[in-house]
Amino acid sequence: MSYFEKNGGNSLLSACASGGCGAKIESAALASLLCALPSGGGENLLVGFEGCDDAAVYKIDGERSLIFTVDFFPPMVDDPKTFGRIAAANALSDVWAMGGEPFLALNLVCFPQNMDKKILAEILYGGAEKIDEAGAALGGGHSIYGKEPKYGLAVTGMAQTARIRRNNTPRPGDKLILTKPLGAGVVMAAARVGEASDAAVKQAVTSMERLNRYAFEASKDFDISACTDVTGFGLLVHALEMASGLKTAPQTGRKPAQNSDGCKVSIALNPQAAPFIPQAADYASAFLLTAAGQRNRKRMEGIINLTEVPFALQELMFDPQTSGGLLMAVSAKEAEPLLEAVKKAGDEGAAIIGEVIPRAKEPVVFRG
Repeated sequence: MSYFEKNGGNSLLSACASGGCGAKIESAALASLLCALPSGGGENLLVGFEGCDDAAVYKIDGERSLIFTVDFFPPMVDDPKTFGRIAAANALSDVWAMGGEPFLALNLVCFPQNMDKKILAEILYGGAEKIDEAGAALGGGHSIYGKEPKYGLAVTGMAQTARIRRNNTPRPGDKLILTKPLGAGVVMAAARVGEASDAAVKQAVTSMERLNRYAFEASKDFDISACTDVTGFGLLVHALEMASGLKTAPQTGRKPAQNSDGCKVSIALNPQAAPFIPQAADYASAFLLTAAGQRNRKRMEGIINLTEVPFALQELMFDPQTSGGLLMAVSAKEAEPLLEAVKKAGDEGAAIIGEVIPRAKEPVVFRG
């Protein structure tokens, strides 16, 4: 009997082909679509869609900027309240990744017309719990009928413009800290077919429900040069985005030099140091994988050399994370103090997983 059969049946999951951030369109396809769109917004649009960052940033005065983000997806768990919590935590995360604090959220709902509305009520209640925990207000939303249930949020946040964090401005010499363990996608894929332990599923769900608010607040006074949250594109594609800088970063004053392929630095990862959910490597070795993980692998073909990395670790670094942790680049002298502060704030699985190095042959490399 699978985890979902033991926990309320498959009323949510039976309508869904995929769930969580594993439902995302692959990054290469998105990039090809976005590059054809007209850009605009004027000088006050500090962060738009051109840089593959986590949210949009719009300057409103000499000191402050608004942060705008939206995220929604089908369920990856069958308990509706748990689904609501996870989806809300995931949507709120982008604001903290950009260095701001959320203050307003709007619900986004797609729900099957013939499904019990009590399920939707539970989803919305779970989301509201996390919005409240984030210190934000729920201001309404929009709902439609559809074949698959989907839920998420549009979130507005605020930040000091000088303290906006980009995903693509890391400095050579910085250390990389990941605040949550990898493997949630693999664990939930194993759970669907009854192969995951209750302990592994519990850890995955607990991690997905946890807000990145606490890791962000612990990092406020540290010298963070770049930050992103690791979600549907997995650790490796998000690391690639971190290595691929824009020509300018006006809101931070940093102007990263680019190479011909657009990468200004390389990200050196130590796979053995990365935190993983226990048993996730066993499930990956048994080929209990996700379609999104394979899309992430295809995205990195010809970009990284995986020959020295065991297959299970490869898969966990490609694994799509739903409501994953923050990946922060911090000055080397502050890495250990920041790690200690993040753990003290409650993210006990956080770890230093690599460093930023001057541009190497490949944008993402591995070091033991």
